[in-house]
Amino acid sequence: MTRRVVVLGSTGSIGVQALDVLAEGRGAELPLQLVGLAAGTSWQPVLAQASAFAVDTVYFADPAAADAARTALGDLATDGTLHVVESIDELLDRTQPDVVLNAVVGFAGLAASIATLERGIDLALANKESLVAAGALCLSIAERTGARIIPVDSEHSALQQCMSDSPLEEISSLVLTASGGPFRGRVRADLANVTVAEALAHPTWNMGGKISIDSATLMNKGLELIEAMVLFDLPADDIETIVHPLSIVHALVRHRDGSLLAHLGWPDMRIPIAWALHWPVRPDVPARRLDLADMPALTFEEPDLATFRCLALARDAARQGGGAPCVLNAANEVAVERFLAGDLGFLEIADVVESTLERVEAGAAPDSLGAAADLDARARDAARSHVGSGR
Repeated sequence: MTRRVVVLGSTGSIGVQALDVLAEGRGAELPLQLVGLAAGTSWQPVLAQASAFAVDTVYFADPAAADAARTALGDLATDGTLHVVESIDELLDRTQPDVVLNAVVGFAGLAASIATLERGIDLALANKESLVAAGALCLSIAERTGARIIPVDSEHSALQQCMSDSPLEEISSLVLTASGGPFRGRVRADLANVTVAEALAHPTWNMGGKISIDSATLMNKGLELIEAMVLFDLPADDIETIVHPLSIVHALVRHRDGSLLAHLGWPDMRIPIAWALHWPVRPDVPARRLDLADMPALTFEEPDLATFRCLALARDAARQGGGAPCVLNAANEVAVERFLAGDLGFLEIADVVESTLERVEAGAAPDSLGAAADLDARARDAARSHVGSGR
């Protein structure tokens, strides 16, 4: 039986690799069928993707991009060959997918996650911010509708696979690995004047700007810590973080008897993407195989929380709970945006996040999209105020 797939954020790094996975699976009997695409402003690549996969429904978050696409399509946009719809809701209702891959970056992806789960559609989730900002809400909707949340992040996919045969009471902790980013081994004094180009130069993964900067500050690992808390129902103190520069070990599960189960493989996001889209079947992926006899030595080290303060701030927000992770995420998005624009120093990203957490009353965890959006907006205003004041 064919599984119908919609990809949100199809022009980003994860979205493009998801289409690679779908293309690899095309044949006489297609187990996965791409039926819908969505992006923000990149209408030309989306139309090319739609043509390549015979997709007849697309959505653009940017109205100007949607208008440009309709103009470029001409008669195709009006004769039923290709529909440029007005909303995520219309995209989902027209395409009737079995699984939605949400690869939108940032808080902007939360609404799509909620719309997917409310319809009882399985959610292959690469948008970690959905669970950081409103994890309890997403889980409650999934429980009510029967939708499944399947992680696409390589670490959480690895954890899900390693935990599959272990009841929660047998697990002592989860271990998330981090490459350490481009500045691993440096101290604060070394990072005062780093450039945007230096921060974007990730040593292992090829990612977009926001995620690359989060990896450089180790905030990405902090967001993943919160995501793991939500997905696997464990407190912050039961989730460890360790730096593993080779990114061969993606995650480990520590059991109460002292044993560890690990997920290993060369870094390749097509593997967790394929796992999420085919779940629970493990598909064949044309990825580089790990030769144990020829494998480099595996090394691990503790993260430097004094230099990379964002990870410590994320753990503090995770322990606080309630709306604190939502505030953390909003402040970080503002700070990263300003750093990429050249308005903020690299080390000041953590300052903005810390100040915002101190100034914004987080309250309880958001229980609706509106509540999450309100808290997100208040946190962004506070973060922008900090940047504007030069403090």
